[in-house]
Amino acid sequence: MSVPLLEVRGLALAAGGRILVRELSFCLNPGEMWCLLGPNGAGKTTLLHTVVGLREPQGGSVRLAGRALEGWPPGEAARARGFLPQTMHDAFSASVAEIALLGRHPYLARWQWEGAGDREIVFAALRAMDLEGFEERDVLTLSGGERQRVALAALLVQDPALLLLDEPVSHLDLHHQVLVLEHFGKLAREQGKGVLFTVHDLNLAARFADHALMLTPQGTVRQGPIGEVMTEHDLSYAFGHRVARLEAAGRTLFIPE
Repeated sequence: MSVPLLEVRGLALAAGGRILVRELSFCLNPGEMWCLLGPNGAGKTTLLHTVVGLREPQGGSVRLAGRALEGWPPGEAARARGFLPQTMHDAFSASVAEIALLGRHPYLARWQWEGAGDREIVFAALRAMDLEGFEERDVLTLSGGERQRVALAALLVQDPALLLLDEPVSHLDLHHQVLVLEHFGKLAREQGKGVLFTVHDLNLAARFADHALMLTPQGTVRQGPIGEVMTEHDLSYAFGHRVARLEAAGRTLFIPE
């Protein structure tokens, strides 16, 4: 049996004097694509920051590929897990290819320069994110959605086994939302990557994820296979608004009532 890419045990999270998660345990295994659901303020970003190692939990433990998170040297951790934050800021002018190439840094020695193989990885990632022909564009001239796809391409260039994505499709149009989630789902199925992503669109979650973690304002968590978690009752409770489930065109759809 394979070692979980991410193992969380008894995790407790708090922020601003409020308990976000009381006790959370789950394992994300190779080949799985998990969505992280919940209303604003439920703790989705806080949870991602904690499993990445950017903040300390109030209790419990996190293990990455079988090893305690705090036991990973930074370079090794960057090769094992990658993180896309919710917001990106470009302070300086740089080309799209240069930004994407930053993803290769965990694989380079201190004074080593990127080689032809690294650049081929960059070009493949840009193609995957529908950015072919953007290589020399200045990132400061891009739209928000284009910049989001550059950040996703840099994460693909990093090539970690575990991909942690905070609202990866929030700035994207419909075509690119589907393109991005299809690609990450393919990485899970065909390469054994593990994916955990936050998303507000319930229909994208139902279509692309195979497992779900759903946080509630009360600090409880519903988790498991997507069909067991995304029910009318549990979604309505978590979001504080009645949600109806429909079957149309061979898909399960969720709409607010």
